[in-house]
Amino acid sequence: MSQLDQLSDKDIEERYSIRGEKPVAFMLGGFTKTREAFSVHFHGGDEMFLTTLLAVQADKGRLIFDCSGSVDTNKRFLLSEKNFFRGHPGGVPVQFSTGKASELSFEGDKAFSVPLPDHIVRLQRREHFRIETPRVNPLILFARMADGRLLKLPVHDISVGGAGVDAPELPEGVDLGTVLQSCHFALPGDSKELYFSATVRNYRDFETRVGQRGWRIGVQFEGLSMADQSRIQRYIAKVERERHELS
Repeated sequence: MSQLDQLSDKDIEERYSIRGEKPVAFMLGGFTKTREAFSVHFHGGDEMFLTTLLAVQADKGRLIFDCSGSVDTNKRFLLSEKNFFRGHPGGVPVQFSTGKASELSFEGDKAFSVPLPDHIVRLQRREHFRIETPRVNPLILFARMADGRLLKLPVHDISVGGAGVDAPELPEGVDLGTVLQSCHFALPGDSKELYFSATVRNYRDFETRVGQRGWRIGVQFEGLSMADQSRIQRYIAKVERERHELS
């Protein structure tokens, strides 16, 4: 049985959590110094906006961050009892939840504050378990280029943070940093597809065992919900378990 296969969603959260008032304040304080961008999800994940962490006031037990650019969104956010923050500082997924927000003035502008979380989940790069996907009935990634072209590419390998997809030719317009919009794929056995955007992080040409040439493109997932990340983790564990049973 693989290491990931032995972990429940609760185990994953507990294993990779930073806990304690001082460690949490210290980590969040570092994110405010570099003005890290986070997404804030509220009302059960039905709404979200992008924000920047501005300051940690440990003596008052609160985190300060930018308001949304929408007055209506800000009003609805202030009614939310529980809020979830997600970001990728330095390319490492970080997430935490907080209670109800308040409005305040910070450095002359309107801002929000929330109580400091009791823990932060931070997945190290090495914890992004990556597996090769089955060759029979492979996962298919659908994506849109900026000009509207549809890409339909088989997935070679996958982790919570991204995937490697194969193409017979490097699609025109694909380069490092290219953002693929309206991406989606369906995990085997799931009735609901995963939707996200993806950023091209690397690509290379390769040759198969039978002499065919192609391109492998590495993409980083953007905008995956915590629930969808858990679905990928469970899929990886399932594939690992089935391979272990066959070995």
